[in-house]
Amino acid sequence: MTSTDNKRSVDPKPSSGELDENALFYHRYPRPGKLEIQATKPLGNQRDLALAYSPGVAAPCLAIRDNPDAAAAYTARSNLVAVVSNGTAVLGLGNIGPLASKPVMEGKAVLFKKFAGIDVFDIEIDAPDVGRMVTVVSALEPTFGGINLEDIKSPECFEVEQQLREIMDIPVFHDDQHGTAIIVAACILNGLELAGKKIEDAKIVTSGAGAAALACLNLLVALGARRENIWVHDIDGLVYEGREVMMDQWKSVYAQKSDNRVLADSIGGADVFLGLSAAGVLKPEMLTSMAENPLVMALANPSPEIMPDEARAARPDAMICTGRSDFPNQVNNVLCFPYIFRGALDCGARTINEEMKMAAVRAIAALAKEEPSDIAARAYSGETPVFGPEYLIPSPFDQRLILRIAPAVAKAAAESGVARRPIADMDAYVDQLNRFVFRSGLIMKPLFTAAKTAVRKRVIFAEGEDERVLRAAQVLLEEGTAEPMLIGRPGIIESRLQRFGLRIRPGTDFTVINPEDDPRFRDYVDEYFSIVGRKGVIPEAARTIVRTNSTVIGSLAVRRGEADALICGLEGRYTKHLRDVSQIIGKREGVIDFSALSLLISQRGATFFTDTYVSFDPCAEEIAETTIMAAQEIRRFGINPKAALLSHSNFGSRDSDSADKMRKALKIIRSQEPGLEVDGEMHGDSAISEVLRRRVMPDSTLSGEANLLVFPDLDAANIALGVVKTMTEALHVGPILLGTALPAHILSPSVTSRGVVNMATLAVVEASSGD
Repeated sequence: MTSTDNKRSVDPKPSSGELDENALFYHRYPRPGKLEIQATKPLGNQRDLALAYSPGVAAPCLAIRDNPDAAAAYTARSNLVAVVSNGTAVLGLGNIGPLASKPVMEGKAVLFKKFAGIDVFDIEIDAPDVGRMVTVVSALEPTFGGINLEDIKSPECFEVEQQLREIMDIPVFHDDQHGTAIIVAACILNGLELAGKKIEDAKIVTSGAGAAALACLNLLVALGARRENIWVHDIDGLVYEGREVMMDQWKSVYAQKSDNRVLADSIGGADVFLGLSAAGVLKPEMLTSMAENPLVMALANPSPEIMPDEARAARPDAMICTGRSDFPNQVNNVLCFPYIFRGALDCGARTINEEMKMAAVRAIAALAKEEPSDIAARAYSGETPVFGPEYLIPSPFDQRLILRIAPAVAKAAAESGVARRPIADMDAYVDQLNRFVFRSGLIMKPLFTAAKTAVRKRVIFAEGEDERVLRAAQVLLEEGTAEPMLIGRPGIIESRLQRFGLRIRPGTDFTVINPEDDPRFRDYVDEYFSIVGRKGVIPEAARTIVRTNSTVIGSLAVRRGEADALICGLEGRYTKHLRDVSQIIGKREGVIDFSALSLLISQRGATFFTDTYVSFDPCAEEIAETTIMAAQEIRRFGINPKAALLSHSNFGSRDSDSADKMRKALKIIRSQEPGLEVDGEMHGDSAISEVLRRRVMPDSTLSGEANLLVFPDLDAANIALGVVKTMTEALHVGPILLGTALPAHILSPSVTSRGVVNMATLAVVEASSGD
């Protein structure tokens, strides 16, 4: 593990004792450790057991015997990585041994799973010498698709990796070396670009000559840096020709023919300082002799070679990077290692070569120049950073990292001839990764496709100054999904776009309705008063409401045909927004009342819940209407609705007003929508499990698992939605407002910018279909 891996950096805020206590509790409860194994296939009956083990398992075994590459199709090997360590160089702890290093390796496994969906077994081995470690690790090749070496002391780590790469036909990657090198190289490329310098001309001075530092230098040389411009220092000073103390074949490559011996002698005129050594090594006075606009990479953790405030005081023009999360430009290995393995595994790479590493470097460097995503922005306090001296590399939480790095790595593997299964359709592969990132990608894809192919529709956003709306507006414009119209003060919108690093501009890329000064104000007031004038609202109050209520403004714009759909609700109470929408836009002809449909996307797939926000105690007719409207909406997603009317009663097991209401609703639905697959009243587990349902009602008209759960009242629906969402960590899309005369949706204050994009896209499709 390198000095740049954030999972072991120290947050300076909590005391050491408090941090230790919290960490021990975290690792012990509610169950020890950070990992578990879950089955991916059902094991619910004798048939499942026969398929999973004997005798069914013989078929895939024989298929793999005849064709070893078939293991990628029939086993988890192609998505399984071993994180291997002997515990001889655990950052900050030293040689603590393999058993004590296990919490670290479990942590690494969690990062693989969280950021790239890769399964990991952490393997701690009692193998302090090179030969034994190579023997043990190489014997693991049939189990894994890749090997991530971790926390092995130098120089043994070089020998272990080199021998394993020669023996094994799967990727072997020592993250301490190459993960750090990739991030450092991306940072240096961008820093030199900002300084107007070329890598082949840059003087690079390092403090530290361990595995990470030498790997950084090797990669920089591959990218164009010249060895004669690289000055390496370790605990014994400059690495120079003729030196015999603490030298090895890897370090001696960078030996200089010079009389310099200490860092202060070498750093004059340096364009880059690369520190992977110890706290306080770089003194402020040393920086004064560096070249103009120097890049200072002080990566020792937890205390860097020089603190950023000291470096900035000595050299205000310096660009500064550390390995810490509490300063800008954090060099963190999680920026790359999950995604390099993702790309390598997906194309069946035999190794991770220099071409693949350089592809990752360039992908990371390029991503830093894009506008930060909303998730990345939330990782920062204050203004969102944009590409510049304090934002040379992306945030570790930028969800686009996998979308840029994994395809670049897979493409480089194919072009360099090490991919067993080259990715034939890169667009489809990126789409697959995108679904992993957003989880809503697969479910939303039919809607995104329909919205892009339809005539462009105008979507008006009531909370136009909100950061989430601004980010969503840029995505909608980039993807050609909609024409955003934002309600807000132009000056505020302009300043926030600049703060968040977004390039779209009001009046040029999208329309702004300024509630403080819009030429349509009088017409809007007259229109609003004509609607509510006989409902207790006097003319003066109407003028005030139109001036101050953005949902009213947006609803009027839709009613007047100046916008095609409304998105509101990011601030304030749902009922307040619903009142305004109801008064101005109104219900669709023939609809009894509004209702709300919510979609949860989890590992199980898509499940719709209704009515989750509107009707407190709907009658049977309203439940039937809601179910039919919800089914129509679900079909927009390309999903065949299967509705279950839920109750405490299971097919007549109990009599109550609530159960009777659901039975009546079922009769109405079947008479009005005979083609809809629906049944009830039933328990929640009967709706989900066909096995349980068949035991009670063998001739149920519902097959498989219900994907539309219809609840008897608002309490049940809203509570179930919140509990399931939290317990399954499902993604919520909605609420989708049903029954409006024109497209309008009231979101919740917790919605993300991606959620705003999803709902705006749905509104576009609704506006295009005209129903």
